[in-house]
Amino acid sequence: MLKSKSPCLFFSAALLVSLLSACATLKEPAKQPAEMSCAPCPACAQCTAPVTTLPPAKPLQLARWSDLSGWGDDDVSVAWPAFLQSCRVLVGKPQGALWRPACDEAKGLDGSDAATLRRFFESRFEPYLLTNPDGSTSGMITGYYEPLLRGSRARSKPYLQPVLGVPGDLLTIDLGDVLPELKNMRLRGRLQGNKVIPYFSRAEITGREKDYADRVLLWVDDAVELFFLQIQGSGRVRLPDGGMVRIGYADQNGHPYQSVGRLLVERGELTLEQASMQGIQAWARANPAKLNDLLNANPSYVFFRELTAKGAENEGPPGALGVPLSAERSIAVDPRHVPLGAPVFLSTTQPNSPSPLRRLVLAQDTGGAIRGVVRADFFWGFGAEAGAQAGRMKQSGQMWVLLPPGVAPK
Repeated sequence: MLKSKSPCLFFSAALLVSLLSACATLKEPAKQPAEMSCAPCPACAQCTAPVTTLPPAKPLQLARWSDLSGWGDDDVSVAWPAFLQSCRVLVGKPQGALWRPACDEAKGLDGSDAATLRRFFESRFEPYLLTNPDGSTSGMITGYYEPLLRGSRARSKPYLQPVLGVPGDLLTIDLGDVLPELKNMRLRGRLQGNKVIPYFSRAEITGREKDYADRVLLWVDDAVELFFLQIQGSGRVRLPDGGMVRIGYADQNGHPYQSVGRLLVERGELTLEQASMQGIQAWARANPAKLNDLLNANPSYVFFRELTAKGAENEGPPGALGVPLSAERSIAVDPRHVPLGAPVFLSTTQPNSPSPLRRLVLAQDTGGAIRGVVRADFFWGFGAEAGAQAGRMKQSGQMWVLLPPGVAPK
């Protein structure tokens, strides 16, 4: 997702000017008198043979089922409801005809028989090992969850932090409408005269609270919890009367996400091991005077919408695919490399542990920080326990996407 103007053009122009300026100051070397001679110049130590640049590796490398270590041990029946949810959407996509035979057969299978379901996947799908451009096959696996916040419909102590809906002046430009190769990439901005300029940063939005009075959905009691709600993308808010409101991602201001945990490490406030969600929360409690400065160092800002209550109370929030997320069976991916809705076999480890976590999951969501081929965000579910797992998870892992024949690009 393209979130802000690229500095590349400015940098290129500046570099060109610098090079031209440097060239203008060079003088022709003075000629040596004819009678003088000099020894042959030594070989230039800096000169090296030209380096051959290999083309980037294909993101999808056809694999064998035997390559999926742990595939035979997973109870794939636990992922079956999530797969059926994906099928409802996939058959309506441009490649829906290629997904339909598998999805139609799935409707008639016994979803409780793991062995039958495993044979179904092996007969209907081909596994592809996700591969980074440099040819490596490992990437970062993080976790996310649906948090619970305390809030109110009206502003009063302690409910002083606004949860904002989408502003009326926010423009969203879908680049895929102009160039098909830029599908899933969008620009956000606002009009200034007849020009589209970047939308306000987090610091500017929080400093213009009165301008967004008509966009406040709810007021919550904790700035840090609201910040993490924006990172997670969805959550629930318990009202003073005990009622519950579910809110979900609606849009974003277009600025890139900057990790506040990394910033605290760079400032020497936390060690790398302490820079988890829990560590950042503890730092915030101990340093309230520094909190706004820290949060505003991340210019990204997420806007929400109130979700209509549907299904069971324990049903997950809707992901980018438009279906409810399944705890420990849904992941967020980069849709430029992994088709939304596709089954994925994930091989990683439990948070802060060498214990294997190998299971079939469904690519049903996306995220602003989820960029790259071998990259996923593992959905842990709702509540404090899920949050504890998600906050600690930063593991290395491999991913195989399972696709019907003909779906993978040639």
